[in-house]
Amino acid sequence: METVTKIDRRVIRTKEAITKAFLDLFSKKDLEQITINDIADRANVNRGTIYLHYSDKYDLLDKLIDDHLNRLTSLCNPSGSTPLASELLPVFVYIRNHFLFFSAMLSTTRAAVFRKRLTEFVSVRVKEKLDRSNPYSGTDGELTAQFMASAFVGIVEWWVQRQMPHPPEYMAEQLRKLFEKNEVYPTQP
Repeated sequence: METVTKIDRRVIRTKEAITKAFLDLFSKKDLEQITINDIADRANVNRGTIYLHYSDKYDLLDKLIDDHLNRLTSLCNPSGSTPLASELLPVFVYIRNHFLFFSAMLSTTRAAVFRKRLTEFVSVRVKEKLDRSNPYSGTDGELTAQFMASAFVGIVEWWVQRQMPHPPEYMAEQLRKLFEKNEVYPTQP
């Protein structure tokens, strides 16, 4: 008989409350000013409950970032055969659906760590895709990937800071056009 481990729904709700409380605080305060007591009070849990799941507020932040980057990874097309706009659309939809997280991470000057990790994350995936398709024999693939990652993060940051004035479909299509217009991404046949 196969054993399936189920995560208790109460644990999921508790972690969601802790996450929401932390992000609410992080969008208003520097990380150094946030205490575990602040998070516990806002999440309506005790300090011990937070320590069951996270070693400290830095661990909580790291796990949140890792979780969202891992989810974004699952949205990226590993084959490299999908047109760029189709590949970007699920990413913009994900960002829209997790606005609180991305707003807290990108809308403040306190978010340099997240920006750096997001840029590295995007750069690595773009480089892998460029290496597979090899369209840039005259351009350094690492520089192209860094350029595209920086442009992507800048566009996402602009979009989030302005409360997402355009739908994800529009953003994905516009970014694809910008990359193609500037010849940093091959047009699809």
